[in-house]
Amino acid sequence: MKSSAAFVPSVATPAEAKRAQRTADFVTLTKPRLNFLVLITTLGGMYIAAPDGVALPLLFHALVGTALVAGGAAALNQVWERDTDGLMRRTRRRPIPDGRLRAADGAWFGTLLSATGLIELTWKVNPLASAVAAATLVSYVFVYTPLKTRTSLSTLIGAIPGALPPVIGWAAATGTISIGAIVLFGIVFLWQMPHFLAIAWLYRDDYRHARIPLLPVLEPDGRRTGQQALLYAAALWPVSLLPAAVGLADVPYSILATLLGAGLIALSAMFARERTTVTARRLFLFSIIYLPLLWTALVLDRIWI
Repeated sequence: MKSSAAFVPSVATPAEAKRAQRTADFVTLTKPRLNFLVLITTLGGMYIAAPDGVALPLLFHALVGTALVAGGAAALNQVWERDTDGLMRRTRRRPIPDGRLRAADGAWFGTLLSATGLIELTWKVNPLASAVAAATLVSYVFVYTPLKTRTSLSTLIGAIPGALPPVIGWAAATGTISIGAIVLFGIVFLWQMPHFLAIAWLYRDDYRHARIPLLPVLEPDGRRTGQQALLYAAALWPVSLLPAAVGLADVPYSILATLLGAGLIALSAMFARERTTVTARRLFLFSIIYLPLLWTALVLDRIWI
């Protein structure tokens, strides 16, 4: 007669649970969802620059190095913004303002990730890609972040490091920065403006409470916020067609870029006319799908030219 024993699931000890939570908090500091887009644009930049393919070791080290720098920059940003993050509902549960990690923890972690990423890019990719990544880090952490509490122009300034990842990818694949890399930079730079203006409107009460002088805080009626979203969406459309003009794309990409541009302009116009949560959210959600669709079309068109 066989004996049977009841299965007793293992239960994590308090110390193990604490370590798991601490690990999860360090991962949270890297803003993984946001930096996934960084890696997508970096990868796109590499394959747009080198449609015949990129050696797997180079691809691996470029993406890992970029991810480390981006994650480190995100951690250092949260160290700097811990006080204002603690005043906003959508950010007050982040690890540092919530007290789960100390500012010193975030500082050494962000510094370690950033330094490791820059070393990897320099050693395993090329110095130019590392230099562009360093410019991204410095402009994001030491220029954009402190200006965020001082001027509404911080949104425009913050779009600069946000648009550099495809340039990192281009530099990684070719060792140069040419007109194609500048076009990619321009597309991502302009795309960020209606995207972030919609976010600023949706969370304007949070920003007001934290005394962050974004445009919807300075001008509560939102008229200029809507006008600028429309202006940048309109400027993005012709810039999004430049890949065809410089030999990076063909007709299929241009058709999709036109359709996506028309959609973004239409939703921006609706937001400019009627500044509501509904119109801002529609613009925000469309902007989220706009860039991945455009980037995918550009990569596929580039590979098949």
